[in-house]
Amino acid sequence: MDELIGRLATNASIDSAVAEKTVGIILGFLRSEGPSDSVQALIDHIPGAEGAIEASKSGGGLSRLMGGGLMAVGTRLMGLGLGMSDIQTIARELFRYGRDKIGADQMGKIIAGTPGLSQFA
Repeated sequence: MDELIGRLATNASIDSAVAEKTVGIILGFLRSEGPSDSVQALIDHIPGAEGAIEASKSGGGLSRLMGGGLMAVGTRLMGLGLGMSDIQTIARELFRYGRDKIGADQMGKIIAGTPGLSQFA
């Protein structure tokens, strides 16, 4: 996880705490909306990912009020102070990291199998 957080913090010019929260939010979204086998393979290759996903769930009622899907993820990420260009940079870096860890084919399945995600690839 530290490697991924470092890459995101550097390439997106964000604080590492924000990077960690962002990873948790995005991986949680992928887990709920993406192809489960491929997403789990990615999560399994990121030490600390489960903890980040759990920590990102602490939004309780507010998260549920926002609904689900990509719009809710965008709203949560913007709540961390990220703009749309930051989110695109983070998503692209996360996808690059995923390709390094599980291969382009598996990442391609995640991107293609998750509603709305292809616009960030």
